Amino acid sequence: MYGLIGSILVLPENRDTLLSALERGSVDLPGCVSYVVAADAEDPSLVWVTEVWDSAQAHAASLELDHVRAAIADAKPVVLGFGTRVETEPHTLR
Repeated sequence: MYGLIGSILVLPENRDTLLSALERGSVDLPGCVSYVVAADAEDPSLVWVTEVWDSAQAHAASLELDHVRAAIADAKPVVLGFGTRVETEPHTLR
């Protein structure tokens, strides 16, 4: 398995725009086990994305999907930058 955890920086007034774009882009993703988008509980300018994939290749392939490209295009104007980004090796507990 392959995982990513990352933060995205936006102006607080644009956070909902980013959240909506990420949510639209997170449907029908072959090889995606889990895709969680979360507003930071303390910092209104941060959004966290936690992803679990069957493989790094499945993640890379998702970036070529039309609806994912459209979501990225919608989000791009409000993104100020990226913070923490880590790759992980998820293990299921169930």
